[in-house]
Amino acid sequence: MDTVGLERRLTETVSGQVGFDAGTRALYTMDASNYRQVPVAVVVAADADDVVAAVAAAREFGVSIVPRGGGTSLAGNATGGGLVLDLSRLDTIHSIDPVARTARVGPGVVLDDLRAAAAGHGLTFGPDPSTHSRCTLGGMIGNNSCGAHSVAWGTTLENVEELDVLLYDGTRLTVGRSAPADLAAPGRAGEIHAALRDLADNNLALLRKEFGRLGRQVSGYPLHQLLPEHGRDVAKALVGTEGTCVIVLGATVRLVPVPRTRVLLVLGFADDVTAADAVPAILPHHPLTVESMDERILELRDARSADTRPDLPGGGSWLFVEVGGDAASVTAAATAIADRLSVPHALYTEPAEQRALWRLREEGSGISTRMADGSEAWPGWEDTAVPVERLGAYLREFRALLDRHGLRGLAYGHFGEGCIHIRIDWDLTHREGVAAYRRFIEEGADLVARHGGTLSGEHGDGQVRAEMLPRMYSPAAMALFSRFKAIFDPEGRMNPGMIVSPFRIDENLRFAAVRPLPIATEFGYPHDGGDFAQAMRRCIGVAKCRNHSGDAAVMCPSFRVTGEEKHSTRGRARLLYEMLAGDVITDGWRSAEVRDALDLCLSCKGCASDCPVNVDMATYKAEFLHHHYARRLRPAAHYSMGWLPLWLRLASRLPRLANAMMTARPTATALKRLGGIAPERSLPKVARRPFTRLHQERGSGRRVVLLPDTFTNFFAPQIGVAAVRVLRAAGFDPILPSGAVCCGLTWVSTGQLTVARRVMRRSLRVLAPEIDAGTPVVGLEPSCLSALRGDVPDLTADPRAAKLAAQSHTLAGFLATHAPEWTPPSTPRTAITQVHCHQHATLGFDADAALLASAGVDARRLPAGCCGLAGNFGFERDHYEVSQALAEQTLLPAVREAAPDTLVLADGFSCRTQVEQGSDRHAVHLAEVLATTLPG
Repeated sequence: MDTVGLERRLTETVSGQVGFDAGTRALYTMDASNYRQVPVAVVVAADADDVVAAVAAAREFGVSIVPRGGGTSLAGNATGGGLVLDLSRLDTIHSIDPVARTARVGPGVVLDDLRAAAAGHGLTFGPDPSTHSRCTLGGMIGNNSCGAHSVAWGTTLENVEELDVLLYDGTRLTVGRSAPADLAAPGRAGEIHAALRDLADNNLALLRKEFGRLGRQVSGYPLHQLLPEHGRDVAKALVGTEGTCVIVLGATVRLVPVPRTRVLLVLGFADDVTAADAVPAILPHHPLTVESMDERILELRDARSADTRPDLPGGGSWLFVEVGGDAASVTAAATAIADRLSVPHALYTEPAEQRALWRLREEGSGISTRMADGSEAWPGWEDTAVPVERLGAYLREFRALLDRHGLRGLAYGHFGEGCIHIRIDWDLTHREGVAAYRRFIEEGADLVARHGGTLSGEHGDGQVRAEMLPRMYSPAAMALFSRFKAIFDPEGRMNPGMIVSPFRIDENLRFAAVRPLPIATEFGYPHDGGDFAQAMRRCIGVAKCRNHSGDAAVMCPSFRVTGEEKHSTRGRARLLYEMLAGDVITDGWRSAEVRDALDLCLSCKGCASDCPVNVDMATYKAEFLHHHYARRLRPAAHYSMGWLPLWLRLASRLPRLANAMMTARPTATALKRLGGIAPERSLPKVARRPFTRLHQERGSGRRVVLLPDTFTNFFAPQIGVAAVRVLRAAGFDPILPSGAVCCGLTWVSTGQLTVARRVMRRSLRVLAPEIDAGTPVVGLEPSCLSALRGDVPDLTADPRAAKLAAQSHTLAGFLATHAPEWTPPSTPRTAITQVHCHQHATLGFDADAALLASAGVDARRLPAGCCGLAGNFGFERDHYEVSQALAEQTLLPAVREAAPDTLVLADGFSCRTQVEQGSDRHAVHLAEVLATTLPG
């Protein structure tokens, strides 16, 4: 292949991004499946003209095309060894017609963006896969996505009216329901319509017998849409073709009215089989959806998340039944379902309650990738569907199949349409395990066929199911698939290896890419068996980090600003994985591609909780930086801010001189330049007296250690003083450690792990008497407390560190655990709260919210995610613009718009600094609010 010529032609003709470099190609080797292929190149098209130009270049040089949207496919159909064509930037909603109830969209439009635009007209797009916050309409059309509400509103196929498509040969067509005039169209268009009519008319009996047998029959091509009774609908026939026939440049889709009222009925059952048996009795009541959830998935979620699980009725498996309509009818329908089944149940009517429950269901695909014992589970049998009346029987036989093969899996899914999602603990990293995987898939395909089902009820066939299609379809039907593809793509250049002439299911498995070599790491990775490669397998590509709908909590801050794949958690995880694979990124820990992608990682730890598989990019970044800069000169900020605790200890001896130097223009400018600090930033002032010199021992009450973290001690000692007053009011005797202690966070975040470990061990020695005595520890700075809970035990492997983690609390968490009877004095104020990202990720905020409420504070939590400063990140040169862009998305506008008497609450030093440097407001700590009304 003339890659030089191809690159030159693409660069000349495409205005969007053209990537032949190792970093870009590495980002696109995988989707959310078990499969991996290295592309020749990647084009991120800026518009339809770019797509046409890219296809023309590919055609000139004989390169295959792999169309791609959000890259969340579970079947491997968004990976390929040709030119990957990323259509996610073609994200314009061209029009919404509320009368016709249609929308005209580009293929890169994210589903939630379309739903938000349609909501103003009381409409929505019916299909809603769990990836709705990042999946694109083009990808949904390619895979015939369905989601939870297909019971009521159908699959994507049923909601597509017209498609604008581009063929590999350069032909552009607008297709929908065929008309006689289409046969007379000149040139290639007329040929295509004539060939499609012949295909249908010569195979009427076959198409009526084998196709369209159940609503979720996504496997293969939906050729029955070419039948006369379906209007010979070419657009619908192309839905679910997975980019193997055409490239979608635009679509007209159908919208449906949003029900005025929705209620969620949750029914409890002993297990998923019993739940499946109950589904046929529910469907006559016309629910919007019937979804299942397994107790084991919720247990895994509870173990990984600081958030409280919503209350559910008793059971080991649940059906989430949503009913929509007017207020009277939905309650009556829900009551009728509950009465008919007579099982434990609960009715949820508040939208916030319902959202919390749906969030649990949507995260199932990620949560279920790790078993309770830490072993890995994978897609591969993700989307089989059978007739609803056969679902219980199918599940019983499927459970028996798992048992025969010695496998485990957590099942959930769209029970209302007989569709099952499950992750199974196959061994896909060794040859024997792969052979066993193949045997299971073959037997499973036969089982589905015996129950009259479909191998794919969603997400398509791709590399994971296409080879098994002959077990579901007759040879004549398989021949029609080849004939249909050849009408549009006679050269076989569109996404080859999918559906027609498919790859083998045990070919291109991504796990084979990483060499089984021992990798020496600093962190222990206890949740991954101490294996860094296994930690890198955590990211399966569900791409919640690419959230577009504004409810992503913390993850992933830099992607929110840049929109670049390499700045998403998934993108960074891909690059680290490819670093281990070594065939695209070849320089290991010295990789410039990985370093550059991690440069905008804020180490916010949002992914540690928001990512369904708990990818901890902050830890991975620290590990990488440690190795990358080993025996090399580091960036200046690593020395200035990485060693901040030491510099502040020195500055505290002469605070007036230090502050004068940091505020006087000449010296401040020089210090910033020398320290790699953004010139736009003001340097925080050192307190005249650190907290450790202000604290006075009193000696009464129950003993508790109050940690004088670096930020509280040297920058905000008044917070420590306030915390002392609160703890004493609650009946405790707060003491300070007998010597200097530090969590080591600043060294961790800059990858100086040898120093961090030394600092941590010294702190453990100082705290040893209190650890051994079981004395509770209260931390005031969330990032430092988070480090005590996670980084210190992981990096030191010291048993005392684990005990310290168990004994450590936030102020609110400590009071809730050790003084639940104490109520603070009333502070009737309104407040907005910026929750520190480390607190969100590892500590939780429920105790804080409850304590504020008990104090009479009406506190509203801002949906701001990370404040953008994130410790050293926002102070570093070249990061200022991203830092401020993040703050300006939600936090700073909310602060500026707040009434003058509204409190701005922020426990994190970074959050308070960002507020004060970006507005005229002063943010306060929880301890200060509670201490305000205390006596004295």
